[in-house]
Amino acid sequence: MTTASHSADLAVERVPVVVVGGGPSGLTAATALAATGVLLLEREAETGGIPRHSDHPGYGLRDLHRFVSGPAYARRLTALARDAGARLETEAQVTGWDGPRRLLVTSPRGRRIVEAEAVVLATGARERPRPARRIPGDRPEGVYTTGQLQQLVHLHHLPVGTRAVVVGAELVSWSAVMTLREAGCRTVAMTTRFEQAEAYAAFRALGRTALRVPVWTRTRVVSIQGRQRVESVVVEDLDSGQRRTIPCDTVVTTGDWIPDHELARLASLDLDPGTLGPVVDECLRSSAAGVFAIGNLVHPVDTADAAALDGRHVADAVRQALTGTGPSAQSRVEVVAGEGFRWVSPQRIEPGTTPSRDQLLLWPERFARLPRVRVAQRGALLAERRLPWPASPGRVFRVPASLLAGASPTGGPVTLSLAR
Repeated sequence: MTTASHSADLAVERVPVVVVGGGPSGLTAATALAATGVLLLEREAETGGIPRHSDHPGYGLRDLHRFVSGPAYARRLTALARDAGARLETEAQVTGWDGPRRLLVTSPRGRRIVEAEAVVLATGARERPRPARRIPGDRPEGVYTTGQLQQLVHLHHLPVGTRAVVVGAELVSWSAVMTLREAGCRTVAMTTRFEQAEAYAAFRALGRTALRVPVWTRTRVVSIQGRQRVESVVVEDLDSGQRRTIPCDTVVTTGDWIPDHELARLASLDLDPGTLGPVVDECLRSSAAGVFAIGNLVHPVDTADAAALDGRHVADAVRQALTGTGPSAQSRVEVVAGEGFRWVSPQRIEPGTTPSRDQLLLWPERFARLPRVRVAQRGALLAERRLPWPASPGRVFRVPASLLAGASPTGGPVTLSLAR
């Protein structure tokens, strides 16, 4: 752990469990662990995470078995945690570590150290902004990520433009389109480098018929133009190289997620080169004793209700950590993303055990309508199965964990590949 200086004079608060992050996974973990004595620390003024400013339906199906808007979902999860007895502290920023499971916390109430027997990191993920995507051109106003756009529209009720280009065609891209529509801004085009939009077919159909948004596949934005305000973008066809200029006053860069992993890095946790988040096992344990990582910090990015289920799953492992029980790490095998996948989560698993949702989560690099997944250990084929749901870049692909049942704890890394 990275130890910060000048902490000797700070007050120390000791709690059994601390959850860092008040989004869906953190709130659900706090609810499940409330009886143990849990403190949840959230840097924003309110808990709820990204759904708090996603004011459209589509939340709660997997965890709450209801179909509600983002703000209603955030309020419901907050109420469940508070009613269960969890202590929720907002405007509390965790700035670093002062030793194993000792967190440096800064809030309007001052600075202190929170020391816990178990720490659950639920810091989530964020979209890469324009600079990280290296889109050249001018630097005018009117360029947002989806999160920035939704905060402007739903939280601050500020106007945006009248004509927008959305970069990306993932699930979150359609969330941006709906937010733009509520703000009175027409989406004139969505761009994606893939041969088809990454979102589910139902969303693509809705976009074509109800929202009337054209999706330009195999394209990319190569320049943003404008002095004070966005005036146009230049879009390039990736196959022909042909370019065209699209007049617009708003650009929204969507998707291309990266985990909020600063605390994980400061703790020197093992990080996965694909997710850039902490390496975890089937119980969501990290490489540091008593430190757990859940939600979109470890698999950027899954839907909010799916990420919330990590909060339930981690509870048993946290309780085992508090009592000093739990399985040994000796029997776990390393799980690796092979050809066709960017990453897999969890990255360590004991054969025959049950990860969250009894699934392995993977991020495909290409489309496959009826994907065939191969599982091999040191070159020996363990399993091969054709799955009846599609694999698509831009969204999580789920594989039954039972495919790893034949893996040997002493047989070396297990590789999952997308067969051609």
